[in-house]
Amino acid sequence: MAGVIQTTVRRSTPASLLLRRRRRSPGLASGLVGGALAAGLGLAAFTVLVMLLWVSSPYPDSGPGGALHVAAALWLLAHGAELVRVDTLSGAPAPMGVPPLLLLAVPLWLLHRAARDTAEGGARDDAPLVPGRTAWAGVVLGYLAVGAPAALYAAGGVLRPAWAPTAVCVPLVAVVAAGAGVWTAYGRPSGPLERLLGAVLPRGARHLVLGPDGRPGVAARAAAAGATVLVAGGAVLLTVSLVWHGGETRGAFGRLAEGWSGWVAAALLCVTLLPNAAVWAAAYALGPGFLLGAGAPVTPFGSRDAPLLPPFPLLAAVPDPGAGTALHGAVVAVPLAAGAVVGWFVGRGSVTGGGRLGARTAGRTAGAAVLAAALCGMLLALLAGLAGGPLGTAALARFGPVWWQVGAATAVWLGLTAAPTALTVRAWRRRRSYGRDGGDGRPGRTAAPRRRPVVPRPAGRTRRPRHR
Repeated sequence: MAGVIQTTVRRSTPASLLLRRRRRSPGLASGLVGGALAAGLGLAAFTVLVMLLWVSSPYPDSGPGGALHVAAALWLLAHGAELVRVDTLSGAPAPMGVPPLLLLAVPLWLLHRAARDTAEGGARDDAPLVPGRTAWAGVVLGYLAVGAPAALYAAGGVLRPAWAPTAVCVPLVAVVAAGAGVWTAYGRPSGPLERLLGAVLPRGARHLVLGPDGRPGVAARAAAAGATVLVAGGAVLLTVSLVWHGGETRGAFGRLAEGWSGWVAAALLCVTLLPNAAVWAAAYALGPGFLLGAGAPVTPFGSRDAPLLPPFPLLAAVPDPGAGTALHGAVVAVPLAAGAVVGWFVGRGSVTGGGRLGARTAGRTAGAAVLAAALCGMLLALLAGLAGGPLGTAALARFGPVWWQVGAATAVWLGLTAAPTALTVRAWRRRRSYGRDGGDGRPGRTAAPRRRPVVPRPAGRTRRPRHR
């Protein structure tokens, strides 16, 4: 009998080990595979695009090897890295550091998806979550394990990566995107963000950025809405200017390329640079404008002659050199609209109580509007820094908006506009809700019904029961 029991125990042990193995989290190996796969898919997407353009090009002199080198270089440029062109007419290397913002979405999405899937630990609902640090480290290391050979391979082409920006930008993108993916897999907990904000913001401002339920607070939502309005307004200005200069835009396509393949390549390049151009136009509406080379600013107050530039279609939207006119000054409608939107979000939140703002004081509402304007300035400064860069040496060393000028102008414009708008919206909503809620200032609640006061009876007197 003992032998039977012992045999049964021995037979059940491998089954339990197999069950534990199935329920075990993938660990570091799965993260390495996911990160390498994300990098490989990104490289494959850029390779397919470049090879299609190379096959249809009427000048395929570089061969397939040159096209593959260009694809690897563009993949690095999408991460914000700076490239160096060596086949210039002067013989001196020329930097090229304007990353298309649309291409940046490709590695960000792939890294986010890989980290999220790795942290979830499988497709089954009962699969345990992988430890966050393990999944994050695995995806980052796997991504860099593919990115490093790709950078070395790109160094043998015409467009070579600048090693210092490449060593900073590619790991930074991998770290941030993978961290966001792991955070999403864990249900977007507010603890890490609260600890991060606690190191730089006081407690009152922290609750305006991150609400008590872990969602973005009043100031964060207002800042995101203001940045969206600014970039969308810049896109509208860009479209209007391109239509206004329609002849120059069509002529630039003809001078830039020949044949349908060249026109398709030029059109794809314009599409990838549209977000950059929208940010440039938003910087123009804010006042600081942008640079078309060293000493050639373009602002609503006026612009100077730019250095010799290629006939690029998007550059046809640049205003003509000279002093600004009243038509150029009309672009202030964009920051005014953004400030009104920020103030509306903050004023509405001051009455509804979103983000612990409450309907307490007007000063706190104005402070939340100023904080939202500062956050929006940080967002625009980041976008402005990513949307510009060098396109050569000497006069071509500075292209695009200056990030700190754009951030400061955004904070000033929105701060002056959002604070009075928020106070106005707050007063209007409180007055509107006064008659509906009994005057307590909180919509959705009704005043308590009045009760008759209880009068105490004199001692020693009792009510006699009535007899029929």
